[in-house]
Amino acid sequence: MITTETISRIIRFNGGEVPVVSLYAKAGQDGPAALRTQVNSLLHEIRPLTEDASLGRPARLSVRGDIQRIEGLEGLERMGPGAVAIFSCSEGDFFEQVNLPRGVRDRVVVGATPWVRPMLAVLNEYHPACVLVVDRRSAQAWELYQDEMREIREFRDPALRKPNYAGWYGLMEHRVRNRADDLTKRHFRNAVRVLDELFRAGGHELLIVGGHPEEVPNFLEFLPYDLRPKVAGTFTIDAWTATPADIRHSAERIVEQYERDEERRRVAEVMEAAAMRRPVALGLDECLWAGSVAAVRTLLVQEGATAPGVVCDESGWLATSGDTCPLCGRATRRTPDVIDDLAQAVIDESGAVEHVLADTQLKAHNVAAALRFPLPRRAPQDTPT
Repeated sequence: MITTETISRIIRFNGGEVPVVSLYAKAGQDGPAALRTQVNSLLHEIRPLTEDASLGRPARLSVRGDIQRIEGLEGLERMGPGAVAIFSCSEGDFFEQVNLPRGVRDRVVVGATPWVRPMLAVLNEYHPACVLVVDRRSAQAWELYQDEMREIREFRDPALRKPNYAGWYGLMEHRVRNRADDLTKRHFRNAVRVLDELFRAGGHELLIVGGHPEEVPNFLEFLPYDLRPKVAGTFTIDAWTATPADIRHSAERIVEQYERDEERRRVAEVMEAAAMRRPVALGLDECLWAGSVAAVRTLLVQEGATAPGVVCDESGWLATSGDTCPLCGRATRRTPDVIDDLAQAVIDESGAVEHVLADTQLKAHNVAAALRFPLPRRAPQDTPT
């Protein structure tokens, strides 16, 4: 699992006079050996840089060292579905390998800093969640992110062993029950303080609470105002008999439901904006033109949607067809999936991309976008030969 520390370390690095190689490759597409083949193919694209006289000797040596190190990586054949992102600067003593939970466009970039936008675009689709399992005297906090879960805090507070103890003829019942309630309230406040510390430290977007059905609602009443909107859901579980697998399974179902609900909300917002004639793009043609002029703020893509098309590598023009770019007159490049090129263009312009799995109105369009500004008149398109 990629951590905040890893992301910060990658983003902060600057190679200065020696470049950084950033490589992205899909995994698990055509068998275990395919990833290795694709990585080597991408490295072949930058081999000429090792002999490029326009680069300084340290830069050429650094790229040569990067190629050798990436070629020698072990374990690529054992990667499951997803993607690998590799950042290397051998002369700067910098190397990071990040396994991403879903595929990205295969690409290699050489520059002064790591090219992190595709990685951040993927990670933005996942919500780090804090999972708290609580009862009257114990609490366990877990971090759930990118299909992995780890325990981050555990504590217990004093509690009466028999809060229903009645004493002689029931004369002590009221006092004992009040004492038990006081201890429970103190424990809940301590648990809230722990949550507040974890969320103030950053890194968590969602809160999921599990426990006995009669205790969880009481605990939620102790949450401060700023934590309540972060509650994605609750689940029933016994803290003393539950296994980590039980907790993870329950929490993952809540996160998945939250993500589907978020997708529905974003689609609904775009559709409502379209009905009110606000700047949006519906359908592939409109979205491609919006991407061509860097107008997309948020791109919504139906999961699994693909479409062939053309790209102008000079101007960034995107379309479903056309041999010549109407913006610069250069020949276009055919691509098997122009939606992937569109998503990459949006990321390059600091836009957001959301892949939608939920059943929404987006299925009728495959792609839609919230725009930064109204679209200008579309460039005239030539007829393919």
